[in-house]
Amino acid sequence: MLALLHTSPAHIPVFEALRDEDHEGLELRHFVDEELLARARREGPEAVADEVRAALDEAVGDGARAVLCTCSTIGGVAEAAAPGVPVLRSDRPMAAAAVAAGSRIVVLAGVESTFGPTVALTEDEARRAGRPVEVRTRLVEGAWDRFAAGDGEGCARLVAAAADAVTGADAIVLAQGSMAPAQHLTSTAIPVLSSPRSGLAAGARAVRAG
Repeated sequence: MLALLHTSPAHIPVFEALRDEDHEGLELRHFVDEELLARARREGPEAVADEVRAALDEAVGDGARAVLCTCSTIGGVAEAAAPGVPVLRSDRPMAAAAVAAGSRIVVLAGVESTFGPTVALTEDEARRAGRPVEVRTRLVEGAWDRFAAGDGEGCARLVAAAADAVTGADAIVLAQGSMAPAQHLTSTAIPVLSSPRSGLAAGARAVRAG
């Protein structure tokens, strides 16, 4: 069983659909705590470290062989918790792909609290790969409000427009999983990367290895 730690229930059907497409037979169990992101946005990701660890311990107690954290803001805190099974960030494979694409990376996000963790993750992947990177960030105004209000289509359109406006980049990173639908609405020639599919694939590999 792969446990998924979410900060929005909207991610559940996304990962269920990806499981059905790519990983038939993989058991998923979803743990949702919206307050984790709300508090991390107010006080910083480290403020929710104890709560994240408790959620991971609960997942392990329920039989998880690995845990996938789908929230980019608290992903680093989750990775550091070490609950006894592999804990993965759904956005790490995306960051690795961005680094492989080139040195000029633009990160788009709907909430500012995501920028610090995503930039740090991208720079970590660059160090691992021995590649220099220049990471720029751009806030997509209104995107998170649309998503939080249940308007996923409106969020995707705003994110796609922001991606199409990017110039001078080798890769565009959609920092939050909620932005993934925009990947298919863009017209830019720059690679636009999202995290849910590659993140779930990493989680599935961790379960098999465990």
